[in-house]
Amino acid sequence: MEFLNCILFELGGKPVLLIDLLTSVFGLTTVFLAGRNSKYNFYVGYVYTALLFLMFWNRHLYANLILQPISLGINIMGQYRWSHPKKGEESSDKHGELKVSMLSWTQRGLVAVSVLVLALVWGWLMSMMGTKWFVGYFPANPLPYLDCCVTVLILTAQTLSAMKKWDCWIAWLFVNVANLTLYLKAGLVFMPVVSMLYLVNGIWALVTWFRLYRKNA
Repeated sequence: MEFLNCILFELGGKPVLLIDLLTSVFGLTTVFLAGRNSKYNFYVGYVYTALLFLMFWNRHLYANLILQPISLGINIMGQYRWSHPKKGEESSDKHGELKVSMLSWTQRGLVAVSVLVLALVWGWLMSMMGTKWFVGYFPANPLPYLDCCVTVLILTAQTLSAMKKWDCWIAWLFVNVANLTLYLKAGLVFMPVVSMLYLVNGIWALVTWFRLYRKNA
């Protein structure tokens, strides 16, 4: 897999690898399709998950690396849920597909608290890896709390997306902002540019899914 680490060009004095470019293309494609309510986003997402696993391994961002097998499971669940709606959940304009819905304010509060607690606990565990635990086996994570915050937010956004909740795009907006910070602090140049494109797509999808929600309300 060494060919994935070949340098294609430099941006801002930083090398852009083939794995970075491929991950960006597949990532942008899957969120573009999701924002347009296309079930085909899941097929592209499977490849995207595999590429992310390899990229995070190279960057020693272990919380995000561990996320990828979990993301794969969420993708599979989401693909099934989108195409197998229960009674009363079917979209009015797409027969046999799940309609867009929203969380209640109580559910949103519970999600926010859960994200905060999980991020803090997981961040502490990751801060121990390579510094006090398993020293010499794993390089120390340079940004454990930010890494884990992004990880938990991504899991939350993916789960809500699999349930076709409009609120998933709120979570994705937080993910994109956090990713911008994470990638910049990790010394990346190309990925922050990609994160900006994710941010623009997320805002557009937020509006699009709200219209779909109103249409099916």
